[in-house]
Amino acid sequence: MNTDWQSFLANKHANLNEGVVHDFGDAAAERVATETGDILCDLSQFGLLQVSGVDAQTFLQNLLSNDIRDIDSGRVQLSSLNNAKGRMLASMLIWKQGDDYLLQIPRGLCEAIRKKLSMYVLRSKVKINDVSDEKVCIGLSGDNALSALQGLYADLPTDSMAVVQAADATLIRRDARRVQIITDVVRATDIWQSLSSKVTHAGSPCWDWLDIRAGVPFILPQTQEAFVPQMVNFELIGGINFKKGCYPGQEVVARMHYLGKAKRRMYLARVMIDAAPQPGDKVFSAADPAQHCGEVVNAAHAAHGGYEMLVVVQTEAADAFPVHLSALTGPRLEFETLPYELP
Repeated sequence: MNTDWQSFLANKHANLNEGVVHDFGDAAAERVATETGDILCDLSQFGLLQVSGVDAQTFLQNLLSNDIRDIDSGRVQLSSLNNAKGRMLASMLIWKQGDDYLLQIPRGLCEAIRKKLSMYVLRSKVKINDVSDEKVCIGLSGDNALSALQGLYADLPTDSMAVVQAADATLIRRDARRVQIITDVVRATDIWQSLSSKVTHAGSPCWDWLDIRAGVPFILPQTQEAFVPQMVNFELIGGINFKKGCYPGQEVVARMHYLGKAKRRMYLARVMIDAAPQPGDKVFSAADPAQHCGEVVNAAHAAHGGYEMLVVVQTEAADAFPVHLSALTGPRLEFETLPYELP
């Protein structure tokens, strides 16, 4: 995290852990405000890779699961980087800024993915830089998110996954209630001060919970190479283009789409426990007691107790048997409804 930004947040009573805001003093109240009110979050759990150069579009087109040619200055896109077996190394948001492409991924993966992408550069006229500490990303959520920004920006993104490039910031409409703002630390400080009287400050885990409720997964170090994109519903949320050219793992992804059916799918679930489930934690069911039937993708503290999670589970187990965390005798998962329909 940018040290000036970290100091600013600390002065606003943020409790920080490894550069990420856990809360602003009352995590439970912040979770309730996230569900029912308007909140402002620091999003330093994410980092940014900048891909620039005359070959940037072709370079990314040959590596990622979505069609980079569909990105223009007004749209943001979900995509993934996969290995040769179609297993996800990273999931990301991508948008264009000028001639450059910005890839937003969990900060803990930034350096590993930068190195992985750099292996493919070869003679391409492409540069890949980690600009995580040069930019600040903040998130605004709530029914009044857009109206709160109207005093700061005349042009706002009105559709989900739309982008507006202002003179001093990038504004991304994630969904009906959420907007991300990416800017420099000086402008971020001004924006934070301007919005503070209209919203509740909330820790970064509150934004993670909103991603979980939206059914949008993020691959973390613990879950790299665990999932083919369809297992985490990536084609249902616009993260795969099946008509583009080849990319690493494309044959596996296409074969599952055209010739098969995903035997594992990502579900939204709640579990009433005190300790947080971790990405990669296994889940079990009586469908096959001898081995796990899936694993946790992401998890966050729920507004009214327990944890909500995105969890990949064998479809036959999810449909017919109770599913338990960590062991067949572990806490039972209660499945909830995703905001999109599973096939």
